[in-house]
Amino acid sequence: MSDGDAVIDQRLTPTPPQRERSWTERVRRFVRPRRRWCLGTRLVVTASVAWLLFVLCHLLASGRTALWAPIELIPPLMFLAVPALLLVVAPLTRPVRRRIIPLLLVTAVLGAGRSGVNYATLWYAPPPAGPGAITVAAWNTEFWDQDWRTAEGDRYSPEFYTYLHNLDADVYLLTEYLYVDTQAGDMRNQRWTADLAMRIDRLAELRREFPGYHVAVSGEQITLSRFPIVGHRGLDLRPWLPYDQKEIPEALRDWPEGYTVETLRTDIDVNGEVVSFYDGQISQPPLEWRLYDAGSRDIATSRTLRREASYRAIAADVAANPRPVVLAGDLNTSPAMGIRRLLPERLVDRTPALSSLYPATYLAGTAELWRIDWLYTSPDVTVHRYELPGAEGLSDHRAQRMVVSVS
Repeated sequence: MSDGDAVIDQRLTPTPPQRERSWTERVRRFVRPRRRWCLGTRLVVTASVAWLLFVLCHLLASGRTALWAPIELIPPLMFLAVPALLLVVAPLTRPVRRRIIPLLLVTAVLGAGRSGVNYATLWYAPPPAGPGAITVAAWNTEFWDQDWRTAEGDRYSPEFYTYLHNLDADVYLLTEYLYVDTQAGDMRNQRWTADLAMRIDRLAELRREFPGYHVAVSGEQITLSRFPIVGHRGLDLRPWLPYDQKEIPEALRDWPEGYTVETLRTDIDVNGEVVSFYDGQISQPPLEWRLYDAGSRDIATSRTLRREASYRAIAADVAANPRPVVLAGDLNTSPAMGIRRLLPERLVDRTPALSSLYPATYLAGTAELWRIDWLYTSPDVTVHRYELPGAEGLSDHRAQRMVVSVS
């Protein structure tokens, strides 16, 4: 056989088919480094993948399970800050930087909506107000005018009514219309319980300070209106509460609305159009981090179910209400928390009308942490101006002040 015949024979010999790689082998081949990674590269890769998995879990679990509720307390800005910091060092991971950088960009996009950043303020301009527009102010007063942090709570803030007057609103949606019983315990060192609540009656003062205003009260919520109030009622949580939470605590038996109501609906005749104003203060999210403990899990579940009941009460009432709607108040819900998905689709988040790129309403001393106070309206309500005045040391919440009209 000649050399030419040998070459032809080799060409005619069929090459054995290569074994198809499994998907795990293909993934391993894709991520496997050509050379050994240094410690810094391994740390960046581990942190990047871990944060992506966390964001995915958060998007799936937030607002859907009580076990995730304590984790929702993370600062919302972390959803952008963490991938941004990792992007700074990602170019140093030479073997995998072309894979890590796109992964971090995807992670930042996934978490952008939970960061609390008001992107729309960069391009959105609210329409100018017409002659029929009115001013609405919503504010968590933090135990009304009580200065509970000093002098055993027996000193009161003389600037309180001055602050309300400076808001210069036609409609005031105010919450925490009560005092804390400082003799029953220190609020800074214990959880809120029913025996700490003290019912108050400041209607005579309010009528003196705001002559001509109409007043509606239910539980801890109070509405003041320059326009006539045609009806009001507190939204009862009990239809949506589990059986073991329906009973009113003994300390609130003579004030049942202090337990059963977290949102006050007030129907107000505004220039011939009846508008429903919802003044809400949702209970605080669970603060129990020890989810390995059965007692902590029970507390987290109980608080989450109460918060969900409050949201469902609002959703059910708004769904059955054909009138224009304004919902404003302390929802005790940061932008990172998914529970706001329980609000009806009919309501529109009016955050774009704010001029701040990072609006924050929750204050810790002089630090502005994040936002827990919100404004929603039905589409037939136009927001012309929306701002967050400082609390001037009277509360740990900024007020919300908005100019609105019914279209």
